Amino acid sequence: MAITLLSDFGDVYPASMKGVILGIDPGANIVDITHSIPRHDIRAGAFILMATAKYYPSGTVHIAVVDPGVGTKRRAIAVRAESRDVEAQFFIGPDNGLLIPAAKSIGEIKVYEISNRALFRENISGTFHGRDIFAPIGAYISKGIGIEKVGERINDFKILDFGKGKKIKDSLQGEVIYIDIFGNIITNFFGKSVDFQSGDELMVDKRKVIFSSSYGFCEEGDPLALVGSHGYLEIAVNMGSAARMFCKKQGDEIKIFIVK
Repeated sequence: MAITLLSDFGDVYPASMKGVILGIDPGANIVDITHSIPRHDIRAGAFILMATAKYYPSGTVHIAVVDPGVGTKRRAIAVRAESRDVEAQFFIGPDNGLLIPAAKSIGEIKVYEISNRALFRENISGTFHGRDIFAPIGAYISKGIGIEKVGERINDFKILDFGKGKKIKDSLQGEVIYIDIFGNIITNFFGKSVDFQSGDELMVDKRKVIFSSSYGFCEEGDPLALVGSHGYLEIAVNMGSAARMFCKKQGDEIKIFIVK
């Protein structure tokens, strides 16, 4: 069964998590989504997990750890998500909103507080719950233990929501939810909510932006708008950085004006 890992740990700490997983489930197929989430950036981790989880097969267990509250009273949770079209996937991590957008993108969710210490490692570090709690829980679920064995079901889990951009007269007003490695500005306008055609003119910060289907249809250095592979409207610069051109960062407001 596939077990994915996502964290802000860099290239050292994930090895310990993999060792714990393989000690419980030697046949696990471990896939690294990324360990390069910006440190402590829960929203970035939530977006990347949401953008990738839906491509994994039924039964996949996603262990995600971006956890600035590790060792405090924040809870650990396990989530089961499924829909009529997609059988169950599982999400393991801290109760700080990180898991919820991805789980909801799969379907209906049930959330359980992880409290069954019999499933933890014997010695629990106050700073590494990824190794001592989340990795073993994920491995046991992957191996077939029922998720209800981890603890009681809860309804007061923390929710992280990227919101939805709004169309107000001739403008789209929303938020930057992620800046990717290329400097593309990913907004909270879902692609299906906009009806632009290739060649349509938009304005962002008084700069003309052409809507296109992909980057290479514009000249190098020109800004463009498109619906990215993640399904959200993004502002990009062909062979350049839109974040730098428009001086935007994650969480900033963004206004896109429609030129008639």
